[in-house]
Amino acid sequence: MSFTTLAVISLAALLGPLLALPERWHLPVVLGELAAGIVLGPSVVGYLDAGNSTFTFLADIGFALIMFVAGARVPLRDASLRAGLRTGVLRAAAVGLLAVGPAFAAARLFHTGHTALYAVLMASSSAALVLPIVDSLSLGGPPVLQLLPQVAVADTVCIVALPLVIDPRHAARAAFGALAVIGCAAVAFVVLRRLERDGYRRRLHRLSQERRFALELRISLVVLFALAALAVRTHVSIMLAGFSFGLVVAAIGEPRRLARQLFALSEGFLGPLFFLWLGASLDLRALVHHPSFVLLGLALGAGAIAVHAAMRLSGQPVSLGALASAQLGVPVAAATLGTQLHLLRPGEAAAVMLGALVTIGGAIAAGSLAVRAGLTTPPEAAPGRAGAAKPA
Repeated sequence: MSFTTLAVISLAALLGPLLALPERWHLPVVLGELAAGIVLGPSVVGYLDAGNSTFTFLADIGFALIMFVAGARVPLRDASLRAGLRTGVLRAAAVGLLAVGPAFAAARLFHTGHTALYAVLMASSSAALVLPIVDSLSLGGPPVLQLLPQVAVADTVCIVALPLVIDPRHAARAAFGALAVIGCAAVAFVVLRRLERDGYRRRLHRLSQERRFALELRISLVVLFALAALAVRTHVSIMLAGFSFGLVVAAIGEPRRLARQLFALSEGFLGPLFFLWLGASLDLRALVHHPSFVLLGLALGAGAIAVHAAMRLSGQPVSLGALASAQLGVPVAAATLGTQLHLLRPGEAAAVMLGALVTIGGAIAAGSLAVRAGLTTPPEAAPGRAGAAKPA
């Protein structure tokens, strides 16, 4: 890893905003960043090495921040969101039940025996993808407020469930790690809420603003990285650490100054770097040597979109159901853990990521359809935006 590589990464990351610039296309910024990573990775050019330890560590930091920001964007304090909580939770549960059928069929058809893993993949949603799409397209209204808790619940549950289903032999260890991370996040919530109620946060904010100390950002990073360290130590994905602490901040109320600082840190550099690393980690050539897994990847992606779109039966617009199927963190963790622990067959990890790409493509198309269907709200009123955070 060198400054030359960082310069190339920063230049390639500009493809995201360039593709998202034409408003009529309704494309999320992450699409261009993923595409740039695929082109620069082993699938095409071979310039970026996702196995580089420095590159991987920076990407892990970016992933933790992305999940933190995604959790912090969930408007838990919004009364209208709480009104849609019950519907969102029921839909997430229904999607999980529906996913068992196609997951069983895929596991039997391709002789992998990974029914539970495929069910978790199909049922998962990615707050790190869905919330930025909702935000960038200014989607809003009651259906979207029901979508947000559905995505948050599905993302959280599948993050916790993944290590249990991918490596059942160490399920107890994974469950302990997940409980440890969630428990520490709960302790952080109690402590931070008490400090907020006693006025310490406001005094800290004034001092930080007057002296330019950025104390809120520094303290947030301390907690985030401590939870990430605990997750790594207990063999749990760092996405659980980032997302759970983001929910803690969302429940207490994210100050606008902190939101702006996190935006600059994650969206300006570490977030794009992660998405480029993710694209570079996909060696799509592996599918050439195992063509049957191309069909598996397509089946996983199509199955995820189908079971989420089936929520039309509960009154959810098909476009929002398909949007909720977007996957990112769970497939990445599944491919990474499965490869490291030698639990997946050759080519199966690439199939998992191909399925994720299918859902991302479906989510992009679904977002565009949602805009055309009028499921939008004025930008200043959109949920989860920094403007809805606590006053600076």
